[in-house]
Amino acid sequence: MRIVIQRVLGASLEIEKKRHAEIGPGLLLLVGIEDRDSSEDVSYLASKVAQMRLFDDEAGVMNRSLIDTGGEVLLVSQFTLMASTKKGNRPSYIRASRPERAIPLYEALGKALEERLGRPISYGVFGADMQITLTNDGPVTIILDSQMRAYF
Repeated sequence: MRIVIQRVLGASLEIEKKRHAEIGPGLLLLVGIEDRDSSEDVSYLASKVAQMRLFDDEAGVMNRSLIDTGGEVLLVSQFTLMASTKKGNRPSYIRASRPERAIPLYEALGKALEERLGRPISYGVFGADMQITLTNDGPVTIILDSQMRAYF
């Protein structure tokens, strides 16, 4: 499971030109899921995201987490994160899980985050054509990959 974390001052998501979700300061999470991902990956990443110190303290040092700040979360599925670009010029998405496998893990990640944060988060719609507008804060962008824990 791969997550691109973007610290934002705010983000909004539209589907068919209608506002579906909007958050204030917090994190936009783009998540890609592959077949080897499991509930263990969900638990690991939910804990990591909730506790990762990405927000400034009074001294301007990134020393505060989502738990500390009460920041909001927008969770968006993005199968293109699993793209392979080794051959040719057209990315291959063969590593991305099919919806019947990915949706339960996507939903489990959202629930696990809500449990760790003690509050609801906002969601995109799995498989929908979504337009996301965001204001990066920093910018701070972090990539987490549960299959490469030793490297990230």
